[in-house]
Amino acid sequence: MKPAAQSPSNLLIADRLSDRLAALLSGQITSRFLRAGDRLPTEQQLALGHGVSRTVVREAMHQLESRRLVRARQGGDVFIAPSMLNSLLVFDPHVLESVQSVVQVVEVRRVLEGEISALAAKAQIATMRRAMKSLDNASRDGKDGGAEDMSLHRAIGEGVGNPQFRLLLGFLEQYLLEGMRITRGNEARRQDFMNAVRLEHRAIVDAIAAHDPVLARRCATEHLVRGEQRLVEGGVISGLKRKSSAKRNPVIQQKSKA
Repeated sequence: MKPAAQSPSNLLIADRLSDRLAALLSGQITSRFLRAGDRLPTEQQLALGHGVSRTVVREAMHQLESRRLVRARQGGDVFIAPSMLNSLLVFDPHVLESVQSVVQVVEVRRVLEGEISALAAKAQIATMRRAMKSLDNASRDGKDGGAEDMSLHRAIGEGVGNPQFRLLLGFLEQYLLEGMRITRGNEARRQDFMNAVRLEHRAIVDAIAAHDPVLARRCATEHLVRGEQRLVEGGVISGLKRKSSAKRNPVIQQKSKA
């Protein structure tokens, strides 16, 4: 059996210890330092070797098992699972450690949701309008609206009718929740930000309702670009503001005057 590295330099001291431990062991598996059939050190050995609690070890093992990288056998022994032809998608947990990294995930979301909104232009929009109303109510009641905002974008994704998009968005949500909390918190500080977000959401749903995939794609992409710009303007992140196409978007312009 090849034991996991246990040198002092590998002691895990940052937040999300279970994520860090899972990432460390996952790296040893994918690099073939640990091979299929190898037995992992015991829960107690891993806890002592990495300076974490046994609870952290159990949580890390649960992550690895859910990704089918390890298999637990009767008696508590954990073994490296046979390699799969199709590996599961997973992001490095470090992506959640800085605002700039979270913005990178939002960029992935922007590419994905632009196309989803275009495809959803032929879908029923009743669910989307209900989600948008819930978001407006949350903002009116002084809530950050993060969960309601995510529900609206989820409704747009589900409106496509393609279960693969739903699964992909579901995977991304675990990484987007922190980004949503940051963006909604920034926008809640300024009424002009909140008004802009409301108009942008309405523009997306209206474009979908009008069965206009080109406009739906543009409005969805613009919404996420503008969200990043608001983070810059609010001093949350640094960087050059992207050139907004809003000045060329007659739908958003018209609603801004309403």
